Amino acid sequence: MSTAPTTDTRPTRAAGDHELAPVTVESLAAVLIAKDRPPRPSAWSTSLAFGWRAVLKIKHVPEQLFDVTAFPIMMVLMYTYLFGGALAGSTTDYLQFLLPGILVMSVVMITMYTGVAVNTDIEKGVFDRFRTLPIWRPSAMVGYLLGDVLRYAMASAVMLTVGLILGFRPHGGVVGVLAGIALLMVFSFSFSWIWTMFGLLLRSEKSVMGVSMMVLFPLTFLSNIFVDPKTMPGWLQAFVNNSPVTHLSSAVRDLMDGGWPGVEIAWSLGWSGVLVLVFGTITMRLYNRK
Repeated sequence: MSTAPTTDTRPTRAAGDHELAPVTVESLAAVLIAKDRPPRPSAWSTSLAFGWRAVLKIKHVPEQLFDVTAFPIMMVLMYTYLFGGALAGSTTDYLQFLLPGILVMSVVMITMYTGVAVNTDIEKGVFDRFRTLPIWRPSAMVGYLLGDVLRYAMASAVMLTVGLILGFRPHGGVVGVLAGIALLMVFSFSFSWIWTMFGLLLRSEKSVMGVSMMVLFPLTFLSNIFVDPKTMPGWLQAFVNNSPVTHLSSAVRDLMDGGWPGVEIAWSLGWSGVLVLVFGTITMRLYNRK
């Protein structure tokens, strides 16, 4: 048995109060489905959109930039004048060795804030909305990391500026400095996947920061950032010489000094690939199941 089309008996008014024809269900459906749906956004475009979201958060909360401005300046000044005379006999001589290493240390340490940001958004329920969107699933996480790469670049620029003022002179010139920073950005992007995993796994941002510090402090201090590992006991040298932070620090230091440390660059890129493969996979499993 056929039924009559449903109509909305309420009159529809336009400008000038001219009465229009009644709207039927069929005519309304025709308007809604007549046009093709917009194409699904690409993985790259959605990742950039989430990255831009991370940048906008900095715009609205500029205090987030303290860790990439005040903290690097404090690190350079403190370690240069605290250890320079004792370890190298001259703060200027020690600065040539220290600055690339302290640059690596500062950027690697601020990567933990990625996990804190992820955990905060989870607590606010933002990720429940993200998972309902018809987008590439990892784009939310990749966007966080892309946004943080900008912060890492800012920290690097601040530290290099302070170092140049204090007397640091990179023999590799602009090319060597840019190559060193590029390698540091790649490694930091990969290293940040550890903290996205903890951000999803742990229940509060304080827990994320606590675990991050427990990992970062031995990893950065037990390296060649401050001193040559040759002065360390043999058992400690075995750990330090195979640390990913040591490989990265050596590569950045040699690049800025005008060399081409192919072995150290290969180790740094290899560690980057392993970090993304292992912790990126774990992160996405947690993200899809949380």
